[in-house]
Amino acid sequence: MTETIGAGTVPASDAWAEPKPTAVLVLADGTVIEGVGFGAVGEAVGEVCFNTAITGYQEILSDPSYAGQIITFTFPHVGNIGVNDEDIETVNMASSSGVRGCILKASITEPSNWRAARNLDAWLKARGIVGLSGIDTRALTALIREKGMPNAVVAHAPDGVFDLDRLKAEAAAWPGLEGMDLVPMVTCGQSFTWDETTWAWPEGYGHRGAETAHVVAIDFGVKRNILRLLADAGARVTVLPATATAEEVFALAPDGVFLSNGPGDPAETGKYAVPTIRAVIDAGLPTFGICLGHQMLGLALGAKTLKMHQGHHGANHPVKDFTTDKVEITSMNHGFAVDRDTLPAGVVETHVSLFDGTNCGIAVEGKPVFSVQYHPEASPGPRDSHYLFTRFMNLIRARKGQPALPERG
Repeated sequence: MTETIGAGTVPASDAWAEPKPTAVLVLADGTVIEGVGFGAVGEAVGEVCFNTAITGYQEILSDPSYAGQIITFTFPHVGNIGVNDEDIETVNMASSSGVRGCILKASITEPSNWRAARNLDAWLKARGIVGLSGIDTRALTALIREKGMPNAVVAHAPDGVFDLDRLKAEAAAWPGLEGMDLVPMVTCGQSFTWDETTWAWPEGYGHRGAETAHVVAIDFGVKRNILRLLADAGARVTVLPATATAEEVFALAPDGVFLSNGPGDPAETGKYAVPTIRAVIDAGLPTFGICLGHQMLGLALGAKTLKMHQGHHGANHPVKDFTTDKVEITSMNHGFAVDRDTLPAGVVETHVSLFDGTNCGIAVEGKPVFSVQYHPEASPGPRDSHYLFTRFMNLIRARKGQPALPERG
């Protein structure tokens, strides 16, 4: 017996044959999810999270803050605008990707965008990121919301042959991000300066003109667009590794210090970073932290951090700014948070998530020191929070006796 499919004739037994899985996601509890592989061939272990952004997948996949994680995109069509050399967020273009894997609903299509220089699949192969598509990402997202972010192994084998028992054991044995310091794999190896400014049509990226202040940025996994916005604000930026000592910071005579984003458990990174931050605060230098830098600042001030159930990952997170009484839509990427119940006297909560009420910002009373949990550089994401870079520069201007500039969104 045969059955006609399109213009051809095939045996009925093959008419509805399912394609052989070429990739699997194996959760620590033994759950196996089969799909179609793309990107790098091989396997990687990490924590599975979901990201709700509908744009900016290249920026997300090159964000050092995602080190140790397997990203599930809730938006079904990812890759249709390709990739280019301008939208990468990691500063070190030669470094390996911190992202462990990429999970999509639909297969990657050929790019259709004038800025595209490469297919996403080829780019993932070059960066060593294992991918899996063709699964129900909504079901996986619902599982994460219910049970939390699981440890897992994502594996891609073109022949479809997998040792599932070994992969289950590997996923179960991975200790997870709690207690893990991932900053050493993403921080810079030596200091460098930065003067590139943000992208503008039709010129592209520019370079800083006249400088108004010198900012030292401590690199826990800093993103390019953060450095660009500091340069936009008039800062001459010097970037130091995460292990920089207070003496190394003070030797550069900065007008202010920036604490960058980054991956991993803040309590572990804080073992070597907190002493430097405390010295900077005690010296009275204007200080601004973002993401992991926010958590580092919280620890330096005496607060504690905690692991979140599902984390915040996306470009549509509403945050209330108590300093202006406004709500801004923000870009988020974190699995740890500052525990508001441990904030010491003299440290006030300035921002809060309107999704779950977790802390998203702090400031020190009487000192030029503040931080936010989210990513105001908007890469990807809305630009509601660009004003924070002006706020930081105004703290520096006040210390110099200069008039403040209007905060811009």
